[in-house]
Amino acid sequence: MPTETQPSPPHWCVLGRTPDGVFAAAHVSASGEPGAPVSIEEGTLAAFVAQHEADHSPRWVWWSTAQVYPELLAAGVRVARCHDLMLSHQILRNSEHVRGRQPLIAAAHWAEPAALADTHEVPASLPEPALFDLDRAPAARDHRDTLAEALAEFGRQRAAVDSSSAAGRLSLLLAAESAGALIAAELSAAGLPWDTAEHNRILIETLGPRPASAAEKPARMLAMAAQVREALGDPLASLDSPPKLLRALRAAGIAVESTSQWELYEHEHPAIAPLLAYKKLSRLLTANGWAWLDEWVRDGRYRPVYVPGGVVTGRWASNGGGALQLPRLLRRALRADPGWVLVSADVSQLEPRVLAAMSGDRAMAAAGRGSDLYAGLVAGGVVDTREEAKFAMLGAMYGATSGDSGRLVPQLRRGFPAAMRLVDDAAAAGERGGTVTTWLGRSSPPPDAEWNNVQAAASLPGASRRDEDAARRSARERGRFTRNFVVQGTAAEWALAWLAEIRGKLTDFAPVPAAREAPASGTVFARVPHLAFFLHDEVIVHSPAEHADAVALVVEEAAATAGRRLFGGAPVDFRLELSVGERAEKP
Repeated sequence: MPTETQPSPPHWCVLGRTPDGVFAAAHVSASGEPGAPVSIEEGTLAAFVAQHEADHSPRWVWWSTAQVYPELLAAGVRVARCHDLMLSHQILRNSEHVRGRQPLIAAAHWAEPAALADTHEVPASLPEPALFDLDRAPAARDHRDTLAEALAEFGRQRAAVDSSSAAGRLSLLLAAESAGALIAAELSAAGLPWDTAEHNRILIETLGPRPASAAEKPARMLAMAAQVREALGDPLASLDSPPKLLRALRAAGIAVESTSQWELYEHEHPAIAPLLAYKKLSRLLTANGWAWLDEWVRDGRYRPVYVPGGVVTGRWASNGGGALQLPRLLRRALRADPGWVLVSADVSQLEPRVLAAMSGDRAMAAAGRGSDLYAGLVAGGVVDTREEAKFAMLGAMYGATSGDSGRLVPQLRRGFPAAMRLVDDAAAAGERGGTVTTWLGRSSPPPDAEWNNVQAAASLPGASRRDEDAARRSARERGRFTRNFVVQGTAAEWALAWLAEIRGKLTDFAPVPAAREAPASGTVFARVPHLAFFLHDEVIVHSPAEHADAVALVVEEAAATAGRRLFGGAPVDFRLELSVGERAEKP
């Protein structure tokens, strides 16, 4: 278990603007006293930060890493540490560990999102509500960027952590969240090496030749559409409008309630197979087709825009480029530069392993020690097959009550009572309208007004059976959310600690000679191993070939270190599947 004592205060340097818009900085002592502001001449911010980084290696405090750091990276300046006030504010104002949250809640302007990139995109299917409203137009001026505001908010946050019931855990969470913000900016700056020719080849092989205009559909989609219409007996059936498609399906005698692929799979009809194929091709064309390639890949690099903390559990979202939905089909387009390799690492069963560590369930920890955890469940006699193990674990973490997952969950309760008690208690808290908190201190949002109204309606005199059913249904849904929140949120914390450890260790590598640099990665990263991609439980490092083995060891050791930082001596292996090569095949 992590220590609950506050670490020694680092050297803080708070950055912000004066009222007339010029940057200024102020050092903050260990006792929290700010020094006199130092003005930074127009156009010299990067030079100022570079000099202070070299002389003092401070922890930079600024209102938003996403707003400050890209400019520094573009100027060739990298910092080791920061404290992101906006991300930290969101955690602290909601954390149940913070006893005196009122000053943070009163500073309501800090709870609003920073201005985001012009292209607004979030994953099409999030596991829980998005933290930020990414569709809102950015404000003309963010007044949180002033030095006075930054100093005031930093003081509130330090006081909140110091008076909390888990200062050590919260300090680790804020450091990890802020490190993640630096990494997100660096991932976009360095980019992911991308083989445009291979991507184009995959599209042609899958979809057919590129149409002359964006309004036209590729040949294979047209062929699939023709098969669907023929099978439906409707030559004018619209396949791209769900309401119209639904009507066409029903007219053909296919009794469906929606056009989702999961429901379509349950029906046997000659139109179903070509329709599913058409939908798959349509997703590829829309999400990662030629238009995507033209927009997001430049000079051999794919540069998505990440949003750290963009989901309430702490998982990242994407605000452009769809990095969190990269299909397996396109993995071969990830290609290292000549003389470089991609070191890819995928954590095996991250969330079940996190659950074992959180709950202290030694039987579950033993099932995954040194091996595939699902195989360990089979070997331990908990379930009969690896597929059943996977279904059972998903059911445990997502609250399944029916189907194969629901049927197998009782077997997990018998085999792993501590782990199941943790998620069952989290679900019960959610059903009562309570909140739950991750291992390091991120708390779930309270129920919204609609949820409370549904529950209240069922308690009124004269409440109908329908009211009671609606209340039970909404309670169960919230219970499933809180059940998963504690596990997914803690897994996100582990992943951030893993990323931060990798990032720190990669700075120890000596740069390769200029003749073997990867110029498309930019000034900061062209000659050194660097993180190039992150997806929840997977990282990719772009590395000079001569450093590949050492980088792979760094990635592996960082996983063990992240486990120790969060869970101390918990006997849980965070097992990686590693691959090293020119292309990033899914490990």
